Amino acid sequence: MIIKELRLSRHISQEQLAQMSGLNVRTIQRIESGHNASFESLKCLAAALDVDVTTLNQETFMIDKNTANWQRLPLFLKIWFSVNFLQIRPARKTAERVEKLSHFFGFLFCCFGFVSEAALAGGIIMLATAYLFYFLKWQGDKYGIWYEPDAISTK
Repeated sequence: MIIKELRLSRHISQEQLAQMSGLNVRTIQRIESGHNASFESLKCLAAALDVDVTTLNQETFMIDKNTANWQRLPLFLKIWFSVNFLQIRPARKTAERVEKLSHFFGFLFCCFGFVSEAALAGGIIMLATAYLFYFLKWQGDKYGIWYEPDAISTK
């Protein structure tokens, strides 16, 4: 079940979800740890999380390290995604956001580099970060390893 992922994506604590759904905190803890939930509990959770009950029964998506896509990844990318540098589940939007922010602030700091050497050094580091994330985004596209929550909810 994906209750924990939905709860975390909405920045809701277990206590808050219990209050919103009318369930006991211990019930939510048991459900999130993999125990079966009654249909009534699922209906309460679905209403609190504003999703369908069928969505709560869907399996979570994890990178299967035995798949061909994972096996074809270069070693440094396996390490990169294994330590969850981007996110627990790497999303393309996150990499794109970091790339754009790094480009913007990199160019901004480089402009301030005419006044301060420290700003120039910071700008160069930010631009290097932007190009690193551009490369990672390209590799993620090439190997198809991005986690897209919209793709799961439409199954």
